[in-house]
Amino acid sequence: MKYLASYLLLQLGGNTSPSASDIKAHLETVGIEAEQERLDKLISELEGKDINELIAEGSSKLASVPSGGAAPSASSGGAAASGGAAEAAPAEEKKEEAKEESDDDMGFGLFD
Repeated sequence: MKYLASYLLLQLGGNTSPSASDIKAHLETVGIEAEQERLDKLISELEGKDINELIAEGSSKLASVPSGGAAPSASSGGAAASGGAAEAAPAEEKKEEAKEESDDDMGFGLFD
């Protein structure tokens, strides 16, 4: 990912076709040692392609990926019951954490 990010930054900076040595030099400015094999692979895969078209194509693919979970339906009693049990457990954990935190000050206040 860092190689691709460097490639994109170099393009934004005006280098329309960054080479492996350009990317390597860019990464070295922030202390990252680049692997030549990965650089060569990136350059070979991006050679002759328009980066804006690749980004648009990738965005359309990501749009079709579902994100988030499905909400439990009221008609499935098992899902609703398990959801209720899951909600009760965190509430108990919060109460226990509150008790532990109150012991941390050991009777001393910040401005005592």
